[in-house]
Amino acid sequence: MMARYLAGRLAGVVLILFLVCLFTFLIFFTLSPDPAVLICGKTCTPERIDQIRMVLGLDKPFLTQFFGFLGGIFAGRDYGEGANLVHCAAPCLGYSFQTNQSVWDMVVERLPVSATVAVGAAVLWLFFGVLAGLLSAVKEGTWWDRTAMGLALGGSSIPNYVLALALQYVLVVQLQVLPFPQAVAFGDDPVVWFQSYLMPWIVLATGYACLYARLTRANVIDTLAENFMRTARAKGLSPVLTMRRHALRPALTPITTIFGMDFAALLGGALITETVFGLNGVGKMAADSIAKNDQPVIMAVTLLAAFFVVVGNVVVDLVYTTLDPRVRITAK
Repeated sequence: MMARYLAGRLAGVVLILFLVCLFTFLIFFTLSPDPAVLICGKTCTPERIDQIRMVLGLDKPFLTQFFGFLGGIFAGRDYGEGANLVHCAAPCLGYSFQTNQSVWDMVVERLPVSATVAVGAAVLWLFFGVLAGLLSAVKEGTWWDRTAMGLALGGSSIPNYVLALALQYVLVVQLQVLPFPQAVAFGDDPVVWFQSYLMPWIVLATGYACLYARLTRANVIDTLAENFMRTARAKGLSPVLTMRRHALRPALTPITTIFGMDFAALLGGALITETVFGLNGVGKMAADSIAKNDQPVIMAVTLLAAFFVVVGNVVVDLVYTTLDPRVRITAK
């Protein structure tokens, strides 16, 4: 039954997220510097450090802290005691050691920026990457095929930060056709919104589009050589109908897999791209938190990225049941 299959996958999602949370928490608990010392500063007294540990619950055993963190996600939690008691409402991911701001509020505030970057880039790399790979497969061995695959190989070799700096220099500084990117809401100014996100979209989409073009070409060429394709052509079906009905589905199945993982990972933040362009998304927040050893924020970003990846994996499996009937039969 499909319901049983989904229940099993959701149980796997819960288990994976639990293990990610456990190992991440264990790493911070055993290897990171004392957060109380970092918060208090170099001139802080031992008494003040002990007080900070008590307020944050850092003086408790590891398992108590860990399950307190998990409970805070679903039911909220309290920090401190007596007059220093602070309640963190669910979903509680703690408070930033640097800004004392709710980590959940920080994530919610910055997630739309990362989602905008991820969705826009995904549209570009899917359209241009799959289209270029499909045309190269159909025109295998021609000048188009050699040129497109050469550009794809070169494009996939360019680091994101190099391409980002080059685009900024050419389009912003020299030609002045685009403004420097800023996190503008679509409703405030759609034109500035589009202009601000265009360069981040291009930077992220370039490498992925090159990879998808090469993968699509290889898959379509392999599919065109299958026996069922020769049978379809022997029946007199037109080349367009043969390609659309019989070649694209099996050829695009691997593309679906990597797209689900790539897109889900980007929802957790495009660290380099957001940092270079100064966009206050989840990726830039993670980079700033790592530099400052802000453990609650790092924990939250890690869990967020893991959540999107494992959920994306489940969604990909469900899409498989539509693309490939053999997977649908197995799922049932």
